[in-house]
Amino acid sequence: MQVFKTRAFARWSRDEGLGDEALASAVAEMERGLIDARLGGQVLKKRVALSGRGKRGSTRTLITYRQGDKAFFIFGFAKNAQDNVTALELQALRLLARNLLTYPPAVLASAVATGELIEIKV
Repeated sequence: MQVFKTRAFARWSRDEGLGDEALASAVAEMERGLIDARLGGQVLKKRVALSGRGKRGSTRTLITYRQGDKAFFIFGFAKNAQDNVTALELQALRLLARNLLTYPPAVLASAVATGELIEIKV
């Protein structure tokens, strides 16, 4: 299973104090079928707890995911900052999700090399 985060997501997660260990744990939960919401277009919502806080009051992440293959963390927000994404944001995220899931290995490697994607070691 390969797990990545976009550069924008990486910046947001660093600012929120959300580490790669928590993200890897979230993907492991998803592999076991624990998904919070399916938003369509292969975009899923997953709550991820910050250190010292439970999931309920922590962060929400949007992930594009193909079981047993790849996961990409593409958007995140704190529960206290916004309730959900707008319809326009979701439309853009669905387009991004569709593109990311079709990247061949060479394109993924190039995106990692340029820093557009950061691989999370699970």
